[in-house]
Amino acid sequence: MDEQQNIPRATAKRLPLYYRYLEHLYASGKTKVSSTELSNAVKVDSATIRRDFSYFGALGRKGYGYDVQRLIAFFRKTLDQDEATPVVLVGVGNLGKALLHYNFGENNNTRIVKAFDNNEAIVGKEIGGVPVMHMDDLIKEINESIWAAIVAVPSTAAQEVADRITDTPIEGILNFTPSRMTVPEHIRVHHIDLSVELQSLIYFLKHYPL
Repeated sequence: MDEQQNIPRATAKRLPLYYRYLEHLYASGKTKVSSTELSNAVKVDSATIRRDFSYFGALGRKGYGYDVQRLIAFFRKTLDQDEATPVVLVGVGNLGKALLHYNFGENNNTRIVKAFDNNEAIVGKEIGGVPVMHMDDLIKEINESIWAAIVAVPSTAAQEVADRITDTPIEGILNFTPSRMTVPEHIRVHHIDLSVELQSLIYFLKHYPL
């Protein structure tokens, strides 16, 4: 989405959500959808959806709604889903193994192509069809075609892993550890702390009941 640098980050984060639901609609045979229908499905208010879509020009027609196939084609191109996106996984513990077996499903062009760990019991083997390599080989095994990494190591090892990644072409890290990493400015880190998300959910359930 290099040509759309002025799109708000909040909008950019919602685009994959829209794309995933539109694919479900298309698979079910639906040809058009309204912003209200989308709102009910993805739990984003319809005004926000219309505003999000407006950043990309006229994607729909008033009184008609949105053409599902046209939207899918548009978001596939916008999200680079016509191109395979290889990523690597660092850390093959319980969470890492689950990610390897899942590997983003059949309808997603993102694929984990290599995994790294220090556990000699699994190094040299394949899990979910993905080869597991030793952490010592990380720098030499990541080439220019791979620019994103998933990190699922113990929190005590997070910064060490981040330091190694900075010596590779990696530009983005999806961090599943509770630790916050210090990385150079050219690397973007997205944090996914499952404990924090669960605590947040419980708080909202207690204090903001539906």
